[in-house]
Amino acid sequence: MRVVSGMRPTGSLHLGHYFGVIKNWLELQKENECFFFAADWHALSTKYEDKLSLKDLSFDLVKTWLACGINPENSTIFIQSDVKEHSELYLVLNMITPVSWLERNPSYKDLISQPEYKEKNMAGFLTYPVLQTADIIMYDANLVPIGEDQKPHLELAREIVRRFHHLFGENIFTEPKDILTETSKLPGLDGRKMSKSYNNSIYLDDDSETIWQKVRSAKTDTKRIKKTDPGEPEVCTVWDYHKIFSDKEIQEKIYSECKAGSIGCMQCKKECAKNIDEFITPIREKKANLSNEFVLEVIKQGQKKAKQIAQEKIQKVNKVIF
Repeated sequence: MRVVSGMRPTGSLHLGHYFGVIKNWLELQKENECFFFAADWHALSTKYEDKLSLKDLSFDLVKTWLACGINPENSTIFIQSDVKEHSELYLVLNMITPVSWLERNPSYKDLISQPEYKEKNMAGFLTYPVLQTADIIMYDANLVPIGEDQKPHLELAREIVRRFHHLFGENIFTEPKDILTETSKLPGLDGRKMSKSYNNSIYLDDDSETIWQKVRSAKTDTKRIKKTDPGEPEVCTVWDYHKIFSDKEIQEKIYSECKAGSIGCMQCKKECAKNIDEFITPIREKKANLSNEFVLEVIKQGQKKAKQIAQEKIQKVNKVIF
């Protein structure tokens, strides 16, 4: 099966990205033909004013993927804007996609209701699901890993495919199916969703001291005032981290001692930070040891393969239309 997925290069990746996206990619690449791309054009849909260095951020994004274990021997890795055919197919699909289809998109309606997005209601923001569609169907993706909130986007992609086939009388695209990915259960340091915008993230680039200082500030059981007070792990963000990064023996020990009031939050956090650091250190070190030349070659080879497929698809599109 062929899988296509991308990530916007808007900054360093954090643990939420790892458990929400990359972990799934690592499994998918074992048994599927995967295309993973840095979606730099998508980053412009909301970040056009931020003057992001998209070239550098895209490069760093790919480097982090490789450090996490995305294997260029199994997966095609490239940068979206390096394959200009994406923009050509995006243009064609925009010509046949009703505005009403885009305006009913739940994600669009939700974001446009938020003050910070009202002023960013540009054409590209409205039509970014069309670009997503072009990204996916360009490679005849059978499967697209998405979260529950992305289901309307993929259904829109299928509708656009059907409309194209109906209008031009020839079936040249594959209707993609979704692989629902489990939402990351890893909260941010303040208990909310881990997000750059909330400033509550632990990044895959963080060093040991930074990890400790961040975990030290993490939200715990607010009703627990003294060390001897019995705690409730289920309302503690640090416990959520223990469930992912600590082994079963440590989890059982932390849980029982917290409930009994025989371990302080600081001691609990030190153990947690140590285990998080042990998880991140191999990624951080591998990334530091990856040469820029190697990463550039991976991107170059990925672009070459993706572009060949994209050119063939665009030729078919133009033949059908013109």
